[in-house]
Amino acid sequence: MKITKRLIIILVAVVVVLVLGLSSIVTINSGNVGVVSTMGLVRDTPMTAGLHFKMPFITAVTKVNTQTQKIEVSGSAASKDLQTVSVLAAINYHIDPAYAPELYRNVGMAYESKIISPAIQESIKSVVARFSAEQLITQRQVVSAEIKEELRQKVGTYQIVTDEFNITNFDFSDEFNRAVEAKQTAQQDALKAEQELAKITIEAQQQVEKAKAEAEATKTRADAEAYATKARAEAEAYSIEAIQKQLAESSEAYLEYQRTEKWDGKLPVVSGNSNPIIDLGSAAEVG
Repeated sequence: MKITKRLIIILVAVVVVLVLGLSSIVTINSGNVGVVSTMGLVRDTPMTAGLHFKMPFITAVTKVNTQTQKIEVSGSAASKDLQTVSVLAAINYHIDPAYAPELYRNVGMAYESKIISPAIQESIKSVVARFSAEQLITQRQVVSAEIKEELRQKVGTYQIVTDEFNITNFDFSDEFNRAVEAKQTAQQDALKAEQELAKITIEAQQQVEKAKAEAEATKTRADAEAYATKARAEAEAYSIEAIQKQLAESSEAYLEYQRTEKWDGKLPVVSGNSNPIIDLGSAAEVG
């Protein structure tokens, strides 16, 4: 009986030692820090990754994830032109390890629901109200950057670091979507009409240039024909004049030749005149 009691005592002692030993050891994994609180009082210095000892039962260690975490939040807001906009956003963030005890002391472990999600909603509403619905579509990167900056300032006071913010979707009312579609259709029609007008203008200009070229060619041909006609006329007139001149010169020489051939060398005798006029032509005829 005594042996049995001793065994029980020994077993109890072993169990107590094991419990005390296990409750005195805490392991902090990589990417986490431990927030130490002793009887409800939070220590300012966090536990880093590794094996640590603590006072059993009166000291508690809460593990805080300091790795980059992702959260998706959906919300709605009114644009500058009073269009209702539904926004789906994704945020990457992490806890600054050095300030994990402060975050735990002031907020607790529910920091996503208490701090991050409300801050995202407020930032989205604030920034979306500065842009029209059309600008939200065309300037999406600018909108995203401004929301991220506002979010950074809001959660930064709790030492929550915003790594990345992305708007994954903008959704508008059916009426706005129809209006956008109608506007796009009108723009496409206007562009098509502009292209058609440009084509017609080019074709008309081509016709004008063609007509100018044809008129210029016609004028050139007419000038050439007129010049050729004038040249032919001048050539013909010159030829006739030359021929006539040549004929005249030839006739005169021929006549002179005939007179010379028929003259017998005797001068005609004229009485009663001391200054006789000798007509070689008459003498030739007489001979």
